[in-house]
Amino acid sequence: MTLTAVASLLAVVLTVVAYVPYVAAIRARRVKPHFFSWLIWTLTTSIVFVAQLAADGGAGAWPTGMSALITAYVAFLALVLKSDFSNSRTDSAFLLAALLSLPAWFFTSDPLWSVVILTVVDGLGFGPTLRKAWARPHEESLPFYAIFALRSLLSCFALESRTLTTLLFPAAMVVACVLVCGMLWWRRGRADLAREP
Repeated sequence: MTLTAVASLLAVVLTVVAYVPYVAAIRARRVKPHFFSWLIWTLTTSIVFVAQLAADGGAGAWPTGMSALITAYVAFLALVLKSDFSNSRTDSAFLLAALLSLPAWFFTSDPLWSVVILTVVDGLGFGPTLRKAWARPHEESLPFYAIFALRSLLSCFALESRTLTTLLFPAAMVVACVLVCGMLWWRRGRADLAREP
């Protein structure tokens, strides 16, 4: 087994390890994912998976494909359980910008530009989650985003063809997940200090 295949397999395992407790926490209503974010992430991750396959990402695309499936399930749970539909003007702007940008990937014949557009759209998907995490940091899972940052880093190493087209999306996921972790850690600390007498 090649090093890229091992890294890909580990990334797939980490995807499952991250999502199983996250989904359980959603079902138990301890975690309340923002529907707008998960809808955007379902669309972008699915399209990036196809783009990575087209750009010869090989086994390195497997974690993205696995994430696309599970992300769709989390979006479904967020919808059915009405986890978080809080809708500020900012959330609506992020959703609208993401949905209006999505068709742009279709009209570019260059896979790189498709991935660039989709990575930006995916980044917009973090907007509602970051806003919610700022206000209610205990309604998101810090371990989930930490594991997902590691999983995305492994995905970068798992790619059989490392080009900007194949690396941009998972690298951006590493950065975004680390930012969410940092915000959750900081905001939880502040919230816990505020509760102390």
